[in-house]
Amino acid sequence: MIPITRRMALLVTTAAVVPLLVFGLVAARTVTNSTRESVIAAHAALAAGSAESIALYLESSVRLLRAAAADLQGIGLTRDQQQRILSNHVQLPFALPADMVMPEFRELTVFDAAGTPVVSSQLGTPTPRRSALPMPPAPALTILPVEVDADSLPRTTMTLRLQEERATFLVADLRLESLWQLVGNIRVGGTGQALLVDETGRLIADGRERGGTRVARGERLGAHPLADGTGATAAQYVRADGVEVLAVSSAPIRPLQWRLIVEQPAPDAFAAARRLEIQLLVFVSLALLANIAIGVAAGRSLLRPISDLLTGIRAIGEGRLDQRVHITRDDEFKLLGEAFNATADKLGELQQAAIRQERQAMFGRIAAGLVHDLSHPIQNINNNCKLVLQMHDDPEYRASFARLVRREFGTIQRTFEDLRNLARPIPLERFPVDAGKLVLDVVERMQVQGSVAGVAVQAGTVPGETLSIEGDLFALGRVLRNLVLNALQATAPGGRVWIDIDGDISTVPVHVCDTGCGIPDDRIQAIFEDFVTTKRRGLGLGLAISRKIVEQLGGAITVASQVGEGSRFTLAFARLTRATRP
Repeated sequence: MIPITRRMALLVTTAAVVPLLVFGLVAARTVTNSTRESVIAAHAALAAGSAESIALYLESSVRLLRAAAADLQGIGLTRDQQQRILSNHVQLPFALPADMVMPEFRELTVFDAAGTPVVSSQLGTPTPRRSALPMPPAPALTILPVEVDADSLPRTTMTLRLQEERATFLVADLRLESLWQLVGNIRVGGTGQALLVDETGRLIADGRERGGTRVARGERLGAHPLADGTGATAAQYVRADGVEVLAVSSAPIRPLQWRLIVEQPAPDAFAAARRLEIQLLVFVSLALLANIAIGVAAGRSLLRPISDLLTGIRAIGEGRLDQRVHITRDDEFKLLGEAFNATADKLGELQQAAIRQERQAMFGRIAAGLVHDLSHPIQNINNNCKLVLQMHDDPEYRASFARLVRREFGTIQRTFEDLRNLARPIPLERFPVDAGKLVLDVVERMQVQGSVAGVAVQAGTVPGETLSIEGDLFALGRVLRNLVLNALQATAPGGRVWIDIDGDISTVPVHVCDTGCGIPDDRIQAIFEDFVTTKRRGLGLGLAISRKIVEQLGGAITVASQVGEGSRFTLAFARLTRATRP
């Protein structure tokens, strides 16, 4: 059984803890999702800003190339003049602001429609070849894939279609060191890098470790989650080295549809979120513990009066009517405590009154029993004393008077002895007793009284073998005689009283049976108590003393009775064998 104090404390604690626990879980999840979204948004903003710088870089390169083309299309320019214009654009990109990343043209060359170099900023054979020219139909501006030159530096070729009839294409050999430096300088936290890819997923610039080698080999992103063409802008994946990575892509960089991807290991990217989540969980845990402690303390404080009342009720149930409860709280529990104390006071008064009444009733029963048991012998003695004064000279009467006095005083003495034996243990001696012989002796002695009452006293089933029990011969005889006498008093003339003996290996039951009036069920349980009798008069000590003697000898006495059919008293004793005899 779970005490109500624990249930109440559990209820209070649950009422306080569950909402806080739900709040903690929801808050932790919300904070995690919000922080994740903020981290992805920050990476996206970084990627967008860096992509804008790259777009400006590309736009500046195209702008310079278009400016060179515009200068070349002047009227009446000689080849030397065109060569000087191209050299000036290679050496001095003065048209750009000073804080902008400046493209670096290594060489500018003009090709005619047949693919033959017409003029170049480089003296001698120009570096770009016919292979740099786009195949028709081709857009006005094309950029070839990034290459790594002999110095392990990135480069690409940019081709612009001209309108002049003699010079069809302007081809620029463009260095990309600044672009690589721009991508390599992009850092997210302490471990994040960036990479630049074209529309096919080919690496253009890679700020990761050994990124230049991958660009030189012309590697593509392959299984990268942002290279599948689905348009996803953020993803988490596990790299080949087993590290989980957060990747965020920018929008396509015009006009070449390049994309900038920012990557950072997920543990580093979400470290702040995890720290915040841990702090929140720690706070919620501490709050839960505090609520539990407060709930338990409040529950105990609230229910302590119930425990005090329960203790008081148990004490009252155990008979300690002096128990009181002291509740200092000024609420309904205090009223309950006062009501309990008032009830305990009333019970104490009722108990004292009941004790007084029971004492008076017991004394009344004792007095009535003594009057009944002693009045007859005393009256006989009194009457015969009066007669002896008149017949004192008759020897026969004096002898009869002496016998009467001895008999009546014996009756009085037995009554007093019963009272004394009830108040203190009866001294008994233990010797082996033959139960069969004892029964036959009692039957023989009680047959005279039975004949006077018109009731047959007989020995029933008595085994021929010796059934020995340990006991006091005189005390056991007295118990049997008392049971037979009670049976005679309860049996009408013409009835029968008999004694049976059963015997087995371990016990010897002795049954005193009669065909008398029987004992009602509502009184059969109390007949062995002191001063309880089914007869109209008497002290009611016979069966009480009989049970006391039997129990002192280690036996047990029971009764079975049917009203109108008779009763059966059974004395059960342990059987003595030769090995157990003293």
